[in-house]
Amino acid sequence: MESPFKGKTGLRRIWNAFHYSLDGLRAAYRHEDAFRQEVLLTLVALPLALWLGDSALERALMIGSVLLVLIVELLNSAIEATVDRVSLERHQLAKRAKDIGSAAVLIALINAAVVWGLVLLG
Repeated sequence: MESPFKGKTGLRRIWNAFHYSLDGLRAAYRHEDAFRQEVLLTLVALPLALWLGDSALERALMIGSVLLVLIVELLNSAIEATVDRVSLERHQLAKRAKDIGSAAVLIALINAAVVWGLVLLG
């Protein structure tokens, strides 16, 4: 069965998708501590990347690595919310899904640290 929310096309679909995305950002900011912390990190890191990067490529790599952390955190939060929606009982598969999402965030953070380190240390 197809979702009842599907079916919009053209500019209306784009407009709706944009607003759903803003709703998602607001929900993540409101309900996810880690996302708020990473937004703060991003607000500090973006101007630093523009200032410290010597070339457009360096700036893009630094900014991209930080934005990737936010993207992965949003996906992790979506996984966690979905798992919690299905059941709040402790289950091995629920733990695995949440742990894998958390591991993805960790790898994104390590990636950002490595990119920044390589750019800044040369």
